[in-house]
Amino acid sequence: MSSEIERLEEQLRRCFEGGAWHGPAVLEALEDVLPQEAHAHPIAGAHSIWDLVLHLAGTYRLVLRRLTGDSTPLAPEQDWPTVPSPTANDWREAVQALRQLNQDLRRSVRSFPEDRLDEPLPADCPYTAHTQFIGLTQHDLYHAGQMVLLKRAFRAVRQNSRHG
Repeated sequence: MSSEIERLEEQLRRCFEGGAWHGPAVLEALEDVLPQEAHAHPIAGAHSIWDLVLHLAGTYRLVLRRLTGDSTPLAPEQDWPTVPSPTANDWREAVQALRQLNQDLRRSVRSFPEDRLDEPLPADCPYTAHTQFIGLTQHDLYHAGQMVLLKRAFRAVRQNSRHG
């Protein structure tokens, strides 16, 4: 039988890398996204795919900080950083940084004491460790769904402009 820590880490992996029962995980949603697509805003008032990647990275950094006892909230520029120009290198770096942060977080979760899952993380935070770990899976999947819709919207606009 798996421990709760192992189940949490598995869910963090599945919602990020793939194999989630609901549909595409974050990396599956990002498959074949080009820098121009990631940078685009095909839905008025919505974030771009790139915005969402940087936002997810900020959230991983927040929980990683909390694991060290740092309860400093995310500053707005950490939560929604400025997106760089849409170069292939910058896009690759953004996705790679997100991959690395997910791996770092899963490594930290694997070494987290299971008997502390129901304790606030850190001690002065209103959320337990379990709530934050499972909350990251919910957050990833929420934004993965947005990424899929943004990718479809961008491609529909591009397709219509070719035939219109």
